[in-house]
Amino acid sequence: PGMDAAGVVDEVGAGVPTGVKVGDAVMAMVIPKGNHGAYREQIVLAARAVVPAPAGATHAQACTLPMNGLTARQSLDLLGLSPGQTLAVTGAAGAYGGYVVQLAKADGLTVIADASEADHSLVTSLGADIVVRRGHDVAQRILEHFPQGVDGLADGAVQNELVIPAVRDGGAFTSVRGFIGAPQRGIKFTATSVRTYDGEFEKLDRLRQLVEAGALTLRVAGTYPPERASEAHRRLEAGGTRGRFVITF
Repeated sequence: PGMDAAGVVDEVGAGVPTGVKVGDAVMAMVIPKGNHGAYREQIVLAARAVVPAPAGATHAQACTLPMNGLTARQSLDLLGLSPGQTLAVTGAAGAYGGYVVQLAKADGLTVIADASEADHSLVTSLGADIVVRRGHDVAQRILEHFPQGVDGLADGAVQNELVIPAVRDGGAFTSVRGFIGAPQRGIKFTATSVRTYDGEFEKLDRLRQLVEAGALTLRVAGTYPPERASEAHRRLEAGGTRGRFVITF
């Protein structure tokens, strides 16, 4: 398991073109192959999967960025919105949703996002222009602000048909789990699958630049030694995580 890694470069293969050198702090997204993911002290990765870590970030902080950041980036790329258009984000307080909000603002979009009462200030701090209460009626709450519907919706909460009414005719919808329901009203439905962004060096390095510019926030929910990894997974499965749990070696 594990799709994120951060640490120090121990070795670079002979003749491998790369922008990093031995001793550099780096990060990468890891696509698990079989049982082999990022949960290990040493790992061999393709050069295009590895980029410098954000300046000033700890290894734990850098480790929170690659997978969720690239997933958020892919969602926005699939939606294909232009500056000035409107985006709704469900699950905005989570790691993926938070990055969608911040990247959307960096792209010049108007963002309406959901949050519980406890997370309202967090989602506001991430840059959402409007924050509505999360729940089964979130589509209606979005329509109260945009009666014709939003141009696009990133469904981090995987509410599927409950939130589709919030999207305008001919708009765009993407989900991290794939859409479940019937196509309707000319809406473009896509499934976000970050595996297809494996090795997208430029996109991951752009995320690094946005962190250094203060446009993206690295959120560590907690750190665990490898022998307590199961505890981290139990907390993750319980829901309500704000940020990422990190296994440290």
